[in-house]
Amino acid sequence: MLETITSINKLLYDFIWGVPAMVCIIGVGLYLSIRTHFLQIRKFGYALKNTIGRIFERKHAKEGAITPFQAVCTALAGTVGTGNIAGVAGAIAVGGPGAVFWMWVSAILGMCTKFAEVTLAVHFREENENGEYVGGPMYYIKNGLGSKWMWLAYMYAVFGICAVFGTGNATQVNTITASINTALLNYGLIDKQSTAGSNLIIGIFIAIIVALILIGGVKRIGRVTEKLVPLMALLYILLGCGLIVLRAEYIPSVFTMIFQGAFSPAAVTGGVVGSFFLSMQKGIARGIFSNEAGLGTGSIAHACADTSDPVKQGLFGIFEVFMDTIIICTMTALIILLSGVTIPYGTTMGAELTISGFTTVYGNWVSIFTAIAMCCFAFSTIIGWGLYGARCAEFLFGSKILLPFNIAYSLISIIGATVNLGLIWNMSETFNGFMTVPNLIAVFLLSPVVIELTKKHFEEN
Repeated sequence: MLETITSINKLLYDFIWGVPAMVCIIGVGLYLSIRTHFLQIRKFGYALKNTIGRIFERKHAKEGAITPFQAVCTALAGTVGTGNIAGVAGAIAVGGPGAVFWMWVSAILGMCTKFAEVTLAVHFREENENGEYVGGPMYYIKNGLGSKWMWLAYMYAVFGICAVFGTGNATQVNTITASINTALLNYGLIDKQSTAGSNLIIGIFIAIIVALILIGGVKRIGRVTEKLVPLMALLYILLGCGLIVLRAEYIPSVFTMIFQGAFSPAAVTGGVVGSFFLSMQKGIARGIFSNEAGLGTGSIAHACADTSDPVKQGLFGIFEVFMDTIIICTMTALIILLSGVTIPYGTTMGAELTISGFTTVYGNWVSIFTAIAMCCFAFSTIIGWGLYGARCAEFLFGSKILLPFNIAYSLISIIGATVNLGLIWNMSETFNGFMTVPNLIAVFLLSPVVIELTKKHFEEN
């Protein structure tokens, strides 16, 4: 049975992450960049000023909404997760160091894509029967493209529900268990035979906490993420910067590996990774897994923000992709490549490769801190994607589905703690690929709305 699932998934993965996803992701990102005159570069300073500055606003949101700061933290909770840690490690192991270059390419174009997604989500959002703002790809398809495109909205919602269980939950829990087990094994507190039992205990504990938070609704999610996201990012960045400083002399050679490996991966990996397309495919796929530009998921959180200006909220999309991929993913890549840890090219790797990078330089003691940071990363992603899945389910079935969905989503944590990592990652990337197609079709068709709103915003500001 498992072999059948693996074979089917491979067929679907090879199709969706072949020509279709590459054309949609690169093509739409490039098209939007050209139409906005590369807004993400031209107005980058303006975007930082109007995002970092607003992060420190502490106004209270009206009933049924969350503050812009909570919205960006919830979206960052979804993006800044194991994709930055386990995802980057996996991309380097399978696609070689050159995969990092393609992550950067997808991020530069993805800044504009995510800007468009967030802007559309706020512009076309609506209120549900509980008085909460709801939005995202389903709603900008419904309210922006009209009834003849509703099939596209339903398609996105179905793929979204399938994706959240893997991308948002199972892979995250798997990373949590790997991080905790690595720390416990390093200190001899458990042996390898005991990891199955500890995984089950961790999975049950996470399931309970996730259920309690998600059932509390969007405001409770916002309160949790606004505290958790800054803490986890600061801890990880401090540890990463320390390692980079200690190995600074190797930085030029690492960047040479990245640029050379982008176009000639065999020269860097000793022939183990020989395909240019594989390096590009893994870099873009894991980049999208990390920053979600093209998936449309982050816009679901931003649609909940108490704001009247879609473009001003859209600027957070530029900020998020920059922080997620250009800063944190690059830092993870440098941690792995600068540390000198042996990379088993051609094999499936996850958070353990990043942890090995830290412990190689700092020693086993740092595994405690990396475990804490990675648990925060992964747990925040579980919460953020729980909101995304709930909104997709609500769009299809109404608000009555929310409680059953939240319970089912929470229970997936137990499965994610105890199953094979490689299959989970591959299935998650497959569903991510299927989500990008209806979303990017909608973003492309609604691009005139984005251009008009953007032009109006900058004429008035």
